[in-house]
Amino acid sequence: MKLKQLCFALITVFAATSASAADPKFAVIYDAGGKFDKSFNQSASEGAERFKKETKINYIEVQVGSETQTEQVLRNLARKKVDLIAAIGFAQGQAVQNVAKEFPNTKFVLIDGVAAGDNVSSVLFKEQEGSYLVGVAAAMASKSKKIGFVGGIDIPLIRAFACGYVQGAKAFDAKVDVTQNMVGTTASAWNDPAKGGELARSQFERGVDVVFAAAGGSGMGTLQTAKEKGKLAIGVDSNQNYLYPGTMLTSMVKRVDIAIYDSFMQLKNGTWKGGLINKGLKEGGVDWALDKDNRALITPEIEKRVNAVKQDIISGKIKVIDYREKSSCPV
Repeated sequence: MKLKQLCFALITVFAATSASAADPKFAVIYDAGGKFDKSFNQSASEGAERFKKETKINYIEVQVGSETQTEQVLRNLARKKVDLIAAIGFAQGQAVQNVAKEFPNTKFVLIDGVAAGDNVSSVLFKEQEGSYLVGVAAAMASKSKKIGFVGGIDIPLIRAFACGYVQGAKAFDAKVDVTQNMVGTTASAWNDPAKGGELARSQFERGVDVVFAAAGGSGMGTLQTAKEKGKLAIGVDSNQNYLYPGTMLTSMVKRVDIAIYDSFMQLKNGTWKGGLINKGLKEGGVDWALDKDNRALITPEIEKRVNAVKQDIISGKIKVIDYREKSSCPV
């Protein structure tokens, strides 16, 4: 089905299932990782679903594979009078900025990117703070004192995850060795679980016994390989502890779901505002996950230490360096 036909079909379904013609219209555009990446995009989907469940207001879902396609979809949705469009992922930033300028009456929420315009809400996260916490946990849980990181694309955003992770690990033990690898250089790097697994396997062969995956769908391969090899893994964005109980040490959760839910609800209630939002530990934007699926792996010492560090970051006692501000990592 051609792109325009797809978009029209989705809008037709939307119109038929909305609770009322007077309800605002919403849309979510996922990035190349796809809705079912069990990570970043899925978190956005969960936020939209929560909104739908509570309000009975439906929304359109579209997945795009390129910036050119994104701009076409955004423009088509705006022409169809969709009131708020959520663009998931930094790669959609330029497209959002272009289309937002053309359609000032349509509102946009951009996740992980910044776009100009009074009708755009740009939501960023302090990934380095959540990653610092799981870095502490990794260093404490590691027996070999060798931990790993598998990222999607080598971009400042993913380096921010890695840098926060390294800072946390070395704050606990300066002698901890951290191996870092990236899956690729194009959008396909978010959806290559085979490569994610291959990189993890290589790290394990070099003595790594805890690996943190910040690679979208590619991270699924990393987590699965850790399970197969009896090593520990750390999930990202969504709480992924449930995927492999017993080898998932924790997950660095990034509350994209709350960002989408809040934005949709604000529009419905007439309180939506454009501008830049930056969510860290203090704002509830990032955290670490502790639940029944990893409870057996988190010792009282790890839990106490990580939660103490969390409070120190919130209070400002510990300042986590953001790679994106320095273009380098201090450790």
